[in-house]
Amino acid sequence: MLDPIQASLRIAASGLQAQSSRIKVVSENMANAQSTGNTPGADPFRRKTISFESEMQRAEGVSLVRIKDTGEDQSDFKTEYNPGHPAADANGYVKLPNVDLLVESADMREANRSYQANIQVIKSTRELFSMTIDLLKGSTS
Repeated sequence: MLDPIQASLRIAASGLQAQSSRIKVVSENMANAQSTGNTPGADPFRRKTISFESEMQRAEGVSLVRIKDTGEDQSDFKTEYNPGHPAADANGYVKLPNVDLLVESADMREANRSYQANIQVIKSTRELFSMTIDLLKGSTS
């Protein structure tokens, strides 16, 4: 079983990894927010999703965050009348990605804040390690 200081490092590291993956998914969604299909009537980019779960590491006595699933948002595509577009169907409608940039921006901000919070935990833990070492050095003198 890990001591509490090492456990906090493991937990924060799993949080960093999870939020890094989340930022990657959101970035991909934002980058493809205008990506339509290549052929008439083809489906455009479909928004990616990511979900997490808690995973208990019994040997170490910690509960870590891990990626549970990555998938695709099955909500309907938006359509736009644009008969001159290469991806327009027979009626002149183009399917647009089901990505909402406002939702993605909020998700990015939340993931970034969570990532920063985990970095702060690691910094604080590092300071605790240093203080502990300094205390131990002082007690042997």
